[in-house]
Amino acid sequence: MSDAVQPTAAEVRAAAEAVKTALDRHLAAVERRSGEDDPAVYEAFNELAAAAEVYDELLYDRYDEVTPFEIPGAEDAPPYTGPEEPSALSVLIRRDYAVAEPQRLMAQAQRVEAADDGLGAEASSTVHGALGVLFGEFEPDEIASRHKEFGLEEGDSTLWVTAADETADPGEWLEAPFEQVDAERVVCRFDVSAVFDDDLDDEADDETDEADLEDDLDTDLTEDEDLEPLDADRR
Repeated sequence: MSDAVQPTAAEVRAAAEAVKTALDRHLAAVERRSGEDDPAVYEAFNELAAAAEVYDELLYDRYDEVTPFEIPGAEDAPPYTGPEEPSALSVLIRRDYAVAEPQRLMAQAQRVEAADDGLGAEASSTVHGALGVLFGEFEPDEIASRHKEFGLEEGDSTLWVTAADETADPGEWLEAPFEQVDAERVVCRFDVSAVFDDDLDDEADDETDEADLEDDLDTDLTEDEDLEPLDADRR
């Protein structure tokens, strides 16, 4: 990049201060959050991601240096083009589960059926029937918080808050609720995936390997110090 368009040192410093401010706001939002899916936390997360990205770019352009920051999915999100003051919104949620313990799943569904009408197991005698019973009885958030009780294992999950110009008419989108999602109208989003944990584990493993290597080198140097110097006549 030419000197004519390089960011100034003051611009880099201002971007660093913006990251610090965004960090404080994110921590404050986390401390005040009303629940697992608090939109204020998502908004603060996105602001922090944007501030970190700007700082990273300016730092590289000015000093040819990079940061260790990597916000999953932030660089892939398109810029927001929705209304500045949305009058309506849609919340899109996807949560994946594996049926880890089918017998536990069906047993829980049988308890629900027995409590409802006293007839014992009917639909709950099959896995797909038991899923219908449980998801019909419990709210998705309750299933998410109690998934182990229902024999389920969590997979990836995501929550998108999208802005709309007006509330949809009753029944308007029920036949195809997820077909017309405009990614540029996403106000905030929150993703959970084991792949993020794997990335952290890989980084920790790399750090451990480096530490082990340093320990080995230190040990080798210490052992070498115990050796007697080579006699000049034996060289």
